[in-house]
Amino acid sequence: MDALLISHEGTVRLAMFAGLLVMFAVAEAVWPRRGRTQPRLSRWSTNGAITVLNTLVLRVAVPVLAVGAAAWAQQSGIGLFNHVPLPGWAAFALSMVVLDAAIYAQHVVFHRVPLLWRMHRVHHTDRDIDVTTALRFHPAEIVVSMGIKIALVVALGAPPAAVIAFEIVLNGMAMFNHSNLRLPHRLDAALRRLVVTPDMHRVHHSVRRDETDSNFGFNLSVWDRVFGTYRAQPADGHTGMTIGLDGYQDDRPARLGFALWLPFVRGGV
Repeated sequence: MDALLISHEGTVRLAMFAGLLVMFAVAEAVWPRRGRTQPRLSRWSTNGAITVLNTLVLRVAVPVLAVGAAAWAQQSGIGLFNHVPLPGWAAFALSMVVLDAAIYAQHVVFHRVPLLWRMHRVHHTDRDIDVTTALRFHPAEIVVSMGIKIALVVALGAPPAAVIAFEIVLNGMAMFNHSNLRLPHRLDAALRRLVVTPDMHRVHHSVRRDETDSNFGFNLSVWDRVFGTYRAQPADGHTGMTIGLDGYQDDRPARLGFALWLPFVRGGV
């Protein structure tokens, strides 16, 4: 089963990615949470171009991606779950939880370490938050993130099927919680007990730094609650809050050249 999944991994992930992207784009157009501050065409063109560039960079810069690393670790008998006698379902479930916790921790670190923040702020300079914001990460950050993920996957000995599932869930949840989607209050309150909702993650994209440094989770909401980084609502409300970063409240964030060059600019927020 793992061999079959690995051989079709690219096709499965691409189909899921495209389907979810279209679904959330349509949903946020029908039930928008906020009005837009920048033209959709310029933002989407830039965020889409970054996505294509990131895909190409990963293929060139990283010889083996996370799923390939998981398969290699399994074949070589490397990693915790390849030595601890656990049922397959337990190794799968634990891998999903540990990887999600690691994404939370990595996100916190990217906010705390100045060099990493310079890369990550490309994501935060987007002045609107919608499904395409989930794709807006500088290529340098994508490479560093993949390196961290590969190291953790090998150390865990995570089953390849769990890594494939995690990648699909992570991408899908990122698109969901970045979407400009209005959910009924009761539904949002119920969902955020388990997962990160659009209203919960939107706080993280506030121009206020104390709000930017909150709600770091991408999938499970438990990590923010456990580690004290949870913030229920933005101080100015979801329609009144300003998205982005101080110093970049102009048209530059919608330009591809600006986004790619930003990590090399000293100073800034």
